[in-house]
Amino acid sequence: MENIRLYDTTLRDGMQAEGVSFSLEDKLAIAKCLDKLGVDYIEGGYAASNQKEMKFFAEVAKLNLTNSKVVAFGSTRRADKKVEDDVSLAAVLACKTSAATLVGKVWDLHVTDVLKCSLDENLSICSESVAYLKSKGLEVIFDAEHFYDGYRANPEYAMKVLTAAAGAGADALVLCDTNGGFMPEQIYEITKTVCEKFNSISVGIHTHNDCDCANANALAAVRAGANHVQGTINGLGERCGNANLLSVIPNLVYKMGFSLLTPKKLKTLTKVSRFISEIANLAPVTNMPYVGESAFAHKGGLHVNAIRKNTQTYEHLDPELVGNKRRILISELSGKAAILAKLDNILAKFGNIKFGKDERLAQKILDHVQQLENEGYQFEAADASFELLVKKITGTYKPAFELIKYHTSVERMPSGDMATEATVKLKVDGVTEHVVGEGDGPVNALDAALRKALENFYPTIKDIHLIDYKVRVVNARKGTAARVRVIIESRDKDDVWGTVGVSENIIEASWLALTDSVEYKLQKDTQGND
Repeated sequence: MENIRLYDTTLRDGMQAEGVSFSLEDKLAIAKCLDKLGVDYIEGGYAASNQKEMKFFAEVAKLNLTNSKVVAFGSTRRADKKVEDDVSLAAVLACKTSAATLVGKVWDLHVTDVLKCSLDENLSICSESVAYLKSKGLEVIFDAEHFYDGYRANPEYAMKVLTAAAGAGADALVLCDTNGGFMPEQIYEITKTVCEKFNSISVGIHTHNDCDCANANALAAVRAGANHVQGTINGLGERCGNANLLSVIPNLVYKMGFSLLTPKKLKTLTKVSRFISEIANLAPVTNMPYVGESAFAHKGGLHVNAIRKNTQTYEHLDPELVGNKRRILISELSGKAAILAKLDNILAKFGNIKFGKDERLAQKILDHVQQLENEGYQFEAADASFELLVKKITGTYKPAFELIKYHTSVERMPSGDMATEATVKLKVDGVTEHVVGEGDGPVNALDAALRKALENFYPTIKDIHLIDYKVRVVNARKGTAARVRVIIESRDKDDVWGTVGVSENIIEASWLALTDSVEYKLQKDTQGND
């Protein structure tokens, strides 16, 4: 089937999402990531908006991107300006890119109420602006803003605008559902009409997600004949966001049969999603299709039982095709099948555990999990604590250290500053260590003291980084005497893992989760050296 051109607008439309702001360095890192992924176009930003955008185009040219074409974004000339005097068009040219996207008015409402000019004058504005950039040797993509609203209100005029842009030499006509208010069947019918009329020019689609149909609308447009798709990574964008390329791409490839990216690049989709979330300082959306952490997570006992026999029973796609992985969640809702599935994974990691398909052991573990969850534990986000629990139940757990005692103190100084210390006394192979650690809070100080006490015995403890710390009150009605659950997420250079601790004392709950994190790392390293 005909290839689809992928156009990413994360650096422009994506930046318009509430709470998102990319620095120049962020934008350059994202551009390199998108180039490596292999999108055809990277829209760098609105050239005339600020100096940072202009600086980006100067710096990105030095990266020598190999797969993607950087695009400068601008608007058609002002109604009261000539093309050679227009600020936006001048800014686009100053970017020195080989391609530009111009947004033009299509909806007659916007022409009369926003531009404050006649419908015929707007046709000249669009035509002259496209022709001017074409005369400078640029590839020109014409974004027909509010096209679908304009077509519904005045189809004859909307088509006249496209004809004006195409007649001036536009290389692609992109139909925009700018308000995100159309349904897939409407997008399909209107797009099909456009594709039939302009069958010698590329027709594209740009959708917003205000009705939660952005992805479906993009796919509907492709079915109607569009061969240029615009969107953002993770669906970032103003209001409710844009079409999510990380859903659109695998749908086009695996569901609709288009050839877009190599299998190797498709396997990086999950990594790309998490990279962009990290740079945007946004928590990853766990239930995002294809690339979310929960996209291939199974919790119900019947589901897990079937998955163990045939993964196709509850998975529409092999998660490895998009760089994701299957997860089996453990909770009080789990059945023995879920426990056995988790045991399969643990056996692969810790080969010294010998249990095979022991259903009695699985029932014993399940009973223990249900008892702990009744006390406030939760293992869905604490796989490492679960694996340690299994090792303890099977008698294969050997603690890396023996705690003698710990103590924390928090003092408020006359200056108003806070001083926090923790002392940890423990024993490793008969050797006692008694150390003091300082931190920004009691948990941070405990972490510092524990590492200090163990690093001479276990140097790899320096590789552990705590990346998330969450506290949840389990039985809030008991007020300050309530139990709290602490979840800690840790990582080293090879792995990410979660641990859990529960207690009426938040320091003790944190200590339990913290020591599980360290124990898991040391158990993992020890097993790797066996």
